[in-house]
Amino acid sequence: MTKAIECINLVKQFGDFRAVDQINLQFEQGRISALLGPNGAGKTTTISMMLGMMRPTSGEVRVLGLPSGTKELRQRVGALMQDVRAADGLTVREVLQLFRSYYRNPMSLERLFDISGLHADAKRRASALSGGQRRRLAFAQSLAGNPELIVLDEPTVGMDVEARGRFWETIRALASDGRTVLLTTHYLEEADAVADHIAVIANGCVVAEGAPERLKAQAALRTVSFRSANAPKEHEWLQLPGVEKAECYGDRIRLHAHETDQLLFTLMQSNWGVTDIDVQSASLEDAFRSLTDTNRSTLTKNSLS
Repeated sequence: MTKAIECINLVKQFGDFRAVDQINLQFEQGRISALLGPNGAGKTTTISMMLGMMRPTSGEVRVLGLPSGTKELRQRVGALMQDVRAADGLTVREVLQLFRSYYRNPMSLERLFDISGLHADAKRRASALSGGQRRRLAFAQSLAGNPELIVLDEPTVGMDVEARGRFWETIRALASDGRTVLLTTHYLEEADAVADHIAVIANGCVVAEGAPERLKAQAALRTVSFRSANAPKEHEWLQLPGVEKAECYGDRIRLHAHETDQLLFTLMQSNWGVTDIDVQSASLEDAFRSLTDTNRSTLTKNSLS
């Protein structure tokens, strides 16, 4: 498939700090892709280089077959960044009309109102909108040019549940029209639900990428979490049947195992005061945490060998 975005050996250095470290990524046209990572992983810096807002220290970014930041791409790409200020003194309608005037083939004003859900607020000052309404207006602004590629950095921050639901319905509709969507989000359940392809970065490097199902398969162990009033030493959890990894959060224990039936039987027969048991299959959050989080108290069988 045709590449919408291609990052080749991409590096961004700020003094002695390397925010992006030799990233190689490809996002295909006509798909919804997600770029995930913990705070400080380099997501926003990478997005900024894709959009031509920041120059790489080395490496290359190509967007829709062109070098990032070219004038032509401004007509073909829409972006919603984390920090968008409401226009001073303009009404919602005036803001959208202004942004439409910047493009050769703008999206219709009526559709932008449908997308934002701000019909009733068309005559209100944009600066008087609530935080969630401003975010919806900013999303409509990003679509004003009827873009082929839409880049969304934490798009649903500040939106209520209803607005978030409407937002993702719109994203799916845009993708069904053949548009390409790249988003970052801390709401992993949203990325799991909408993304065709996910790339995970940590410490400025790509640590995994693929379809959500593929990433979850990397964390295919089921989890058994519970409280223990009389817990043994941490390493003893790894001696239980089928347990591959153990995580301890005070009196809350989380065990990862291939099979859980025998494990549950053993726990219930123990004298460890096990209560509040929860059994779950692997989720995208499990995969994400296993790939990016090194700060918890975690034991694996490999770490003891």
